Amino acid sequence: MMEQLFSYGIWVPVVLIIVGFVALVKGADWLVDGASAIAKRFGIDDLVIGLTVVAFGTSMPEFVVNMVSVGHGTTELAITNILGSNIINTFVIIGLTALVAPIVSHRSTRNFDVPMSLLGCVGIYFAVTLPHVLGRQTACIDRFCGGALLAFFIYFLFITFRNALAHKGQSIEEQVGVKPITLPWAIGLIIGGLAGLMIGGELIVDSAVNLAQRWGVSEAVIGLTVVALGTSLPELATSVMAAFKKNTDLAIGNVIGSNIFNVFFILGTSALIRPLPAYKGIEIDAFVAALGSLVIWLALKTRKEHKLGRLTGIILLIIYALYLTFRLMNPY
Repeated sequence: MMEQLFSYGIWVPVVLIIVGFVALVKGADWLVDGASAIAKRFGIDDLVIGLTVVAFGTSMPEFVVNMVSVGHGTTELAITNILGSNIINTFVIIGLTALVAPIVSHRSTRNFDVPMSLLGCVGIYFAVTLPHVLGRQTACIDRFCGGALLAFFIYFLFITFRNALAHKGQSIEEQVGVKPITLPWAIGLIIGGLAGLMIGGELIVDSAVNLAQRWGVSEAVIGLTVVALGTSLPELATSVMAAFKKNTDLAIGNVIGSNIFNVFFILGTSALIRPLPAYKGIEIDAFVAALGSLVIWLALKTRKEHKLGRLTGIILLIIYALYLTFRLMNPY
């Protein structure tokens, strides 16, 4: 069926990708609303809901695309979806947010979250470069790397819960925004959300592979650009709106938290299911992903107010523009 649709013209996979992104975003939104409402009905604390259901839900687009990609054997798409999303999150979303309003950071963000995001990307960089240094012909993010990433993710969750419990006096309920809905409606939202996620994931992966074949580029290029941008749309909308509301600490927390989930949880899970062979040019992509976290960390640590101003936002956007130009001109 999909092959017959693709035969009609290049506009078909483009439309299907857009439809897939809409299904992904709405599916994640419904899943979060339904799961949060059920958790609330069972008396689960708002803090726990925010740190589990909501946090996992915002990373569902990347997670589903990766699971479908791994299932189809399109491992380039699985890696570049994560690296590309982290690059866009760091350079584009934080860059645009800083242009709207200076980004304020909490101590835990600059002392723990941003270094964790940097550690994840540095770990991926060394995982794919060390084998060549040691004289091996091939490199991959294997099951051992996947297990190590998940171990760090568990550590991240432990520290995050501990820090959140220490500051429980904040208005968590307003941040979570659990909607009071009936149990049948909540169950329906969960079922509909899961269906939307699966349908959207299948449409995006199949259409992205078809576009790569039509345009004569690698899956890596499509993953780093089209797919990564689409799966980062929830973070983009949340962060920019938070900036307009002058709630920029939420904006940077949302983006950096997504980066951590992407590398440690999603990429770790993907590698456990199927080892992910390195593609040509992965070293550059992993380096740029790490560079983004490093620039943000240095800017936050060296500024007296620990803020990201408009100048930092401009620098981040310029670096991304240079990287994207280089990547498109050298698609490998």
